[in-house]
Amino acid sequence: MASGDDDDPIIEEIDVYLAKSLADKLYLFQYPVRPSSMNYDDVNHLTAKIKPKQQRVELEMAIGTMSPNYCRSKGEQIALNVDGTGYDETNTYSSKVMDKQSFTSIQATTNTSRYAAAVFRKGELHITPLTGILQMRPSFTYLDKADGKTREREAANEGGDSSQEEAEDEVKAITVRFARPESEQARQRRIQSYEFLQKKQAEEPWVHLRYHGVKDGRSEHERQYLFCQAVDATENSELVKTPKEYLAMLMPPQAEEKVVKPVGPSNVLSMAQLRTLPLGEQVKTLMKNVKVMPFANLMGLLASGTDSTSVLRCIQQVALLVQGNWVVKSDVLYPKNTCSPHSGVPAEVLCRGRDFVMWRFTLERSVMRKEITATIKLPPEDVKEFLEHVAVPRVNRGWEFLLPTDVEFIKKHPDIAHRQHMLWVGIQSKLEKVFNFSKEDFMPKNASQPEPVHVSGEHRLKMAQQRAEEKQSSLQKDLDAKRQSAQAEGSVHIKQEPTSDREDEAMDTSSPSSSSAIPNGSVNGYPGATSPMFDYTNGNGGSPATTPSPELQDFVAKTFRKHFVLTLNEFKRLFNLHLASMPVGHSSFHSVSDRLLQDAILLSQCKQIPVPFPAQTTAAPDEQKVFGLWESGETFDKHRRLLYEVFMKNYRIRRNMIQARLTQEFGDVPKTDVDRLLKECCSSHCGMWYLKGTIQS
Repeated sequence: MASGDDDDPIIEEIDVYLAKSLADKLYLFQYPVRPSSMNYDDVNHLTAKIKPKQQRVELEMAIGTMSPNYCRSKGEQIALNVDGTGYDETNTYSSKVMDKQSFTSIQATTNTSRYAAAVFRKGELHITPLTGILQMRPSFTYLDKADGKTREREAANEGGDSSQEEAEDEVKAITVRFARPESEQARQRRIQSYEFLQKKQAEEPWVHLRYHGVKDGRSEHERQYLFCQAVDATENSELVKTPKEYLAMLMPPQAEEKVVKPVGPSNVLSMAQLRTLPLGEQVKTLMKNVKVMPFANLMGLLASGTDSTSVLRCIQQVALLVQGNWVVKSDVLYPKNTCSPHSGVPAEVLCRGRDFVMWRFTLERSVMRKEITATIKLPPEDVKEFLEHVAVPRVNRGWEFLLPTDVEFIKKHPDIAHRQHMLWVGIQSKLEKVFNFSKEDFMPKNASQPEPVHVSGEHRLKMAQQRAEEKQSSLQKDLDAKRQSAQAEGSVHIKQEPTSDREDEAMDTSSPSSSSAIPNGSVNGYPGATSPMFDYTNGNGGSPATTPSPELQDFVAKTFRKHFVLTLNEFKRLFNLHLASMPVGHSSFHSVSDRLLQDAILLSQCKQIPVPFPAQTTAAPDEQKVFGLWESGETFDKHRRLLYEVFMKNYRIRRNMIQARLTQEFGDVPKTDVDRLLKECCSSHCGMWYLKGTIQS
């Protein structure tokens, strides 16, 4: 504290254990009308019973009638009013005096997920979740019984005067009426009525219990279950949450209840009501009901005079382009925190499965239901619903896309078609990671695919430098030849000409994939979309470039100064998003291959980190290529380089090992520097730390 380095020092660390032996049967009793100094521990408990489903408890406790504070005359009067002068087994007070009182519970809260009982012993804290929190309040049902006795006595006294009237009533005719069948609305009202709820609560039987005092041996035995029975150090996991996240877990913000306005049936859409909504809501409502439609049909459903540019801006928020037609996005149909009405599958899983179905339709006109089910592994009812949204079954052809390809829209709006294609490329990379497939799995069998060539980062950097030197040497030779020719002809005008793309292509021999031809095909009608990722031509017959452009180098530098560590697959995804966000007609990135991207990374003060993945890894080749920022011009670079060296020996490391290596190399390293290093370069899972993007499922 004197040095001022830490205003909030750690005094002691306490291990916390979760005890589950009493997790489903532990209740907290509160006595709000009784001061804490006057507990009921020493009071004789006569009976106890519980209704587990309702979490309702009743206790009977003895009253000290021999206490000097007890008024015996009042106790006898209450017993007389309740039970009368006669003796019966059903009497509340058999001793003719009020010698006991009852307590009935009410639930203090219906959600006990934030509450637990804790026991501290020998430097360990053991917590047990609470099943319920009950407030025990005195019950005055004996007063109701006394009132009933009074009414019975009054009715008996008046019984003689009404004997003649009862005799006359006996000769009256009786009319029999049959009740009409109960409607569904009447049944719902009856179920929600207070009388029905009271009846349902009364139907649950009481479970009688035996009370054991605080000092009883059985109570002491049960208290031992508040401690964790199996303490296994191997199961302990490190808390990797930030202080804000941990506080949010302890005290989650309470969501305000919103009043839901009554809506009509989901399959009924009033055009008059629709046109009162904002344009974005109109488009969203139409797409949610229709699922798939051409853009021309959408414009026909909107009010006349609607600006098509505004509609295009709105449609891209709620739909994706498939074969020139707009299909509603999966997260619009399956919002967050919902589930399938057929199987109960969460919305997040449904969205991934439906995106896979839509992506398959961007590649081909028809798909087979068996192939879809085998890949996404969802129940048949959900898969059928996905297909029915966008396709129709055909004999011997599987499911064919519902609408013909809208070529006119693609020709009229090539910028939107290109942007949608880039979005699908990003979605494809996510689906490949989730479902563990590659695009080549769904290509025709006779389609020739180039064999992947894996070259280390150091080797690629050397080859890029060698190509640049060869290109410079070739250029110098051309200049010398032209200079000699000019001198021979007496001309002094020497013009430097750039080397052609063909010469660059001839020197590009390190990777067969860079020089492979682009297949003839289309996704969403966009030419060349079925080619390998990033291998796009410039539209003029040019080939992929072999030297990174300044724009590409600038993008690489900015990206790695923001993320520090990236796999090749993740970097390609970020590059796709960057291309999709660029203005229409931008020509900075016409032809970018995987090899060119890696060269640009290595030329931007980055290096490839040879992470030793396990032999049985499921990571794709692009996920096993990990690049890290090596030089950024700040003193913190040495910490990152040391971290990379640690991960060259193992693909997952514990925090204490990283801390020890930093301390060994640089002396006492502050905790803030370690936290910064891990936040910039790593991610955690199950107490272990991994370089970003290398966590294995």
